[in-house]
Amino acid sequence: MITLAEARVGREDKVDQQVIDSFRRNSLLLDLLVFDDAVAPNGAGSTLEYGYMRVKTPSLAQFREINTEYKPQEQTREKHNVEIKVFGGSYQVDRVIEGTSGKASEVARQTEAKIKAACNLFQKTVIDGDSAADKTSFDGLDKALRDTSTEINAGSYLDISTSALMDENYKKLLDLLDEFLASLSGRPACIMANTAMITKLKAAARRAGYLTHTEDAFGRKVSAYDDIPFMDMGYFAQKESDGSYTEKPCVPVQTRTIGENEIKGLTDIYAPVIGLDAFHGVTVKGKKFVSQYLPDFNAPGAVKTGEVEMLAAVALKNSRAGAVLRNIKIK
Repeated sequence: MITLAEARVGREDKVDQQVIDSFRRNSLLLDLLVFDDAVAPNGAGSTLEYGYMRVKTPSLAQFREINTEYKPQEQTREKHNVEIKVFGGSYQVDRVIEGTSGKASEVARQTEAKIKAACNLFQKTVIDGDSAADKTSFDGLDKALRDTSTEINAGSYLDISTSALMDENYKKLLDLLDEFLASLSGRPACIMANTAMITKLKAAARRAGYLTHTEDAFGRKVSAYDDIPFMDMGYFAQKESDGSYTEKPCVPVQTRTIGENEIKGLTDIYAPVIGLDAFHGVTVKGKKFVSQYLPDFNAPGAVKTGEVEMLAAVALKNSRAGAVLRNIKIK
C-alpha cells in the first residue's frame, strides 16, 4: 500500500518531489487515495492487470433454537479485473523561449499545466470511465454503482435549480444527502461533485447551519458537510472536431428520462470510502508510478519535449464502499 505522500519520500530529485506535490495539490482525491502497488509487469507484451473480488452480498447472523441448526448463508463475491492505465501528456518548448523566460520558466509552466490536465482526466475517469467504450481508460464509479443498494434517488429527481427552489427544497436535499451517506459501509473520505453542485451543497449546508471547514495537507481551507470535505471534481478540456477546445465538468450535467418526462440539467453526487478493502487506487510496484521527463536543452535540436506520466486505475472491492446520489436538477 502506498500514497502519493509516501511515494514522495525517498525521491532524491527535488523536481520529482515537486511534481508529486503538484498532483496532490491539484486533486484532493489523489492526495487521499491509497494505492495497492501490487502489479509487477514481467515479460514482453504482459498486461498491467489487477484482479480482485468484489463483495456482492453480505454475511448474515441469525438466532436459532436449541437442537436446531443455523440456516447456512455465505458472503458472496464476484471476480473483477482492472488494468492499470498509462496517462499524462507531452509538451514542446523552444530552447530560446526557455532561455529568455527568466524566473518564469516555460518548462515549469507547461509541466504544471500538464499535471493539472492529468489530474482532471483521472477525476473524470473515476466518475464516468468505461473500458468497454474506451479501452485506454478504466471503469469509473458511475458504471460500478448502477443498480446497487448505494445508488440513491435513481427513479426521481430533486429540483434546486433556482434560489427559490433551493429555499423550498434544501431540507429535502440534505435528507437525501444523509440517506446517501448512511448507505455507505463507513465514513467517506470526501463528497465529490461538479463545481455547480458543490456550490449548491454549500448553500444548502449554510442554510441549515451544517457547513463546516477543514484543512487539506497543504493547509488550505476546504468546505465540508459534517466535516466530510467537498471535492470539486473540476473540468476537463476536450478538443472538438473543428480544432477548438471546450471545457466540460468531470461530473456531467445531463438530460435524462425520469418516468415519462425528459428532465434537463441533472447531475449526480459521489462519495467513496477509501481503503484497501473498500475503494482504492491500483498501480505498479515501486514508487515510480508518477514520472516526469524534463527537456534536455544541452542536447542538439532547437525544440525539446517534456512529459508527465502516471500509471493508475481504481478498484471498488465492496459496492457499499461507494455511493451515488442521482438526479439533482441544478440548471
